[in-house]
Amino acid sequence: MSKSVTPQQRVAKENDAADPERQGGTNGAAAAVPAKMGETVDLADPGLYLNRELSLLWFQRRVLEEALDDANPLLERMKFLAILGSNLDEFFMVRVAGLVAQADAGTVDVTPDGMTPRAQLVGIRREVKRLFKEAHRCFQELMPVLQEHGIFVQEYAELKDAQVRTARKYFEETIFPVLTPLAFDPGRPFPHISNLSLNLAVLIKDPKGGHHFARVKVPDSLPQLVLLNPLQGKPGKSARKRCDLVWLEQVITGHLCALFPGMEVVEAHPFHVTRDADFSIQELEAEDLLETIEEGVRQRRFGSVVRLMVTQEMPPHILEILKSNLEVEDRDVYRVAGPLSLKRLMEIYQLDRKELKDPPFAPAVPPVLAKTTDVFGAIRDRNILLHHPFDSFQPVIEFLRKAAHDPAVLAIKSCLYRVGRNSPVVEALLEAIEEEKQVAALVELKARFDEESNIEWARAMEKAGVHVVYGLVGLKIHCKIALVVRKEGGRMMRYVHLSTGNYNAVTAHLYTDIGLFTCDEDIADDTTNLFNYLTGYSSKVDYKKLLVAPLNLRQRFESLIEREIEHAREGRKGHLIFKMNALVDVPLIQLLYRASQAGVRIQLLVRGICCLRPEVPGVSDHIEVTSIVGRFLEHSRIYYFANGGDEEIYIGSADLMPRNIDQRVEVLFPIDDPDMVRRIRDQVLAIYLADNVKARRMTGSGAYVRKRGGEGKKRIEAQEWLLEKRRGSAVPAKPKPKRSAD
Repeated sequence: MSKSVTPQQRVAKENDAADPERQGGTNGAAAAVPAKMGETVDLADPGLYLNRELSLLWFQRRVLEEALDDANPLLERMKFLAILGSNLDEFFMVRVAGLVAQADAGTVDVTPDGMTPRAQLVGIRREVKRLFKEAHRCFQELMPVLQEHGIFVQEYAELKDAQVRTARKYFEETIFPVLTPLAFDPGRPFPHISNLSLNLAVLIKDPKGGHHFARVKVPDSLPQLVLLNPLQGKPGKSARKRCDLVWLEQVITGHLCALFPGMEVVEAHPFHVTRDADFSIQELEAEDLLETIEEGVRQRRFGSVVRLMVTQEMPPHILEILKSNLEVEDRDVYRVAGPLSLKRLMEIYQLDRKELKDPPFAPAVPPVLAKTTDVFGAIRDRNILLHHPFDSFQPVIEFLRKAAHDPAVLAIKSCLYRVGRNSPVVEALLEAIEEEKQVAALVELKARFDEESNIEWARAMEKAGVHVVYGLVGLKIHCKIALVVRKEGGRMMRYVHLSTGNYNAVTAHLYTDIGLFTCDEDIADDTTNLFNYLTGYSSKVDYKKLLVAPLNLRQRFESLIEREIEHAREGRKGHLIFKMNALVDVPLIQLLYRASQAGVRIQLLVRGICCLRPEVPGVSDHIEVTSIVGRFLEHSRIYYFANGGDEEIYIGSADLMPRNIDQRVEVLFPIDDPDMVRRIRDQVLAIYLADNVKARRMTGSGAYVRKRGGEGKKRIEAQEWLLEKRRGSAVPAKPKPKRSAD
């Protein structure tokens, strides 16, 4: 007879050899005790789950490891530091801000791993301080390496006379006209410090000996690094030229006397502010969602301060002025030794030094599309798979552009989540309106930090005559799908493009995503019904092939895992391979634990957050978790089910998170072609699982350790392998033709 074990009995401290201080480890909640023979495991045990927020920070640590890795080109290492800084900015604006709001409201609810909001904030601050310390140490270690290649980031106080003259001229002609010093005294309130702004806290003394405080904002409209001797010369010779740079705030500090004539500048110290930027939207009370989002974007800069970053040299009396007026506690202050905004290091990466970066690559076009101008005929002949960025995104743009100008095309419908600025996809839709097509675009205004761009495009498309829909109440539209309706002979043909990634031509060059062109009638029917659901009124849930959240995705996905459990129980070697950005959903994690207990082999490729704890005997000993951080951001979602030999693969927009499954419109679509199933299994999933260069394996403690090949074993770097394969098997993408003036 089995013996039940309570959560309290099942929770104990971890005894893992990995160092959680260095690699991300136990999260404050205790780890699960391995199950003993005859015990019934409580799958709600907090020890079986890793904290969502700390897991996200451990992903940031993996980003930092790429900056620390001297196998990466020098400027790529600098880029990873900049990415880390940008990621942490967003983490504080959204995740930390949310936890602070919960803690301030007295919320004591615990996460599945057993942590309260306050406990999470303590763990976050501890981990973030370690990250900052190691990131700035990395930056300092890279400085002499940059100098070996002629790139010098100088301290203003150490500039030579000629360089000081150059900096002064630049200050007088370019910087000074932009600056606006703001005083703080009884007659003038403390100035507003905008989100993510870099500022100088300045203490000045008047001729009578009185001291005054002023704030000077470092303008983000100017280059953050002042180039003292721009690289010159013909291409290929620039590497031999010396490049001297100095931070913009140091140039401003060196010339503060020009801003306060007749005063003595006593001291000046930079500081950086991060505010709560996750505004809420009361959709049910909003008469106009577009106006509501616009107002929310404006208000984002006024949110409460959740992080104040200062240098180690800032004295207590200046810090106290900032803390008091910004209403921050000591816990919200981060002292760092180096640049306050790591994101600005991207300007070093952007220097024209190709030899210090990854080799450029040319995305390829599959031969089936490269050999024809009839994209619709090619899709009629067969389904076409594109794997970006190894395959070019240009065929997607051409698909929409040809639809815009084809007299036989009657209508185009698309879901736009993040299209970016200067979007060729939106341009194609606007061209379709000029050609008198029916065009409908679902623009997700709630795409975080892309709201402003999406608002601009929404207004432009509405003005041109596009039917613009802003989304559904309470749901984000996150699916990536486009439908073209074409009259051919006496019948209507529907051509569909579905993808794991956004219709963004820039990120398509930086993210790994998979897209599919098809005119499969069942998928076309489902797509038509999906657009009817999104633009009109439809309660249809019985889709033929598509898994659509929040309608049927959870139920159908759970049934697919349950089917794999049955295969394993009946001796057919169940096998699941899931590739995704995040795994958070508790019911699905518990189902994966059940599958592991039934003997299903489960291989998870999770780029970022993973709340599942692998390698717990009796619970998850058949589960392995791998994370890959490399040149491209892993973004594709692929779900493989062995199905007793009758393999199935679904790909799409959905991660396994509650928000994706229950609070967004997401689509997973099947890959029906057996050759495509084998290609994704063997040339994508298998290669990622074999990676022993960029891959990290999660241990039972939550720590990540690098996968290493044994002695004499071939090095496999998945992304580089995929690049090499495309170079040899596909046709380079043709440059985008210039549009005529008319």
